[in-house]
Amino acid sequence: MWTKPRAVITALAAMLLNGATGVAPPAPHPHVLIDTEVGAIEIELDASRAPRTAANFLRYVDEQFFDGTSFYRTVTPGNQPDNLITIEVIQGGADGAKGAHDPIALEPTSITGLKHVDGTVSMARNGPDTATSEFFICVGDQPELDFGGRRNPDGQGFAAFGRVVNGKEIAKLIHERAADRQRLAPPVTIRTMRRVAPTPPAP
Repeated sequence: MWTKPRAVITALAAMLLNGATGVAPPAPHPHVLIDTEVGAIEIELDASRAPRTAANFLRYVDEQFFDGTSFYRTVTPGNQPDNLITIEVIQGGADGAKGAHDPIALEPTSITGLKHVDGTVSMARNGPDTATSEFFICVGDQPELDFGGRRNPDGQGFAAFGRVVNGKEIAKLIHERAADRQRLAPPVTIRTMRRVAPTPPAP
């Protein structure tokens, strides 16, 4: 049976992804540094398993969309009186303060195989296929955010696409800051967000 050369198959896959997101597919595991006013958080994106979501996030990073935005929401055990299923996350982004690109199709954890464990980075959304730029970081394991989880009534879960590799203590510090209900008071400014080379492991 005749098969296409690997280079041709790779090129076709890239063309399909470009058509879906409007941007080139990223490297398998790009790193991004979130520089906040209380410290830095380095995240690793899993573009091999969540290519659409990772490419979408990197588009915002490369456009410097997140510069001057904030972590504005903290969800803790004590501030979810109306939720039967509670979670623990911090949420960041522009919070509607500036325009975003069109929403992307949901990449559920049932497809990607990723899970919402401690330090997972995922996309905020309302209904399926509505995520744009807002993202969150899990504080502790949050299985109810996976496909089939009960946090969202539609059961589709959220699109996990990366993990914190350095600065998890900063995420926890933000999670514990003062809040008015779930709104951080004041929000924690994101100074910049940039692609970076992976930080070498500690000796």
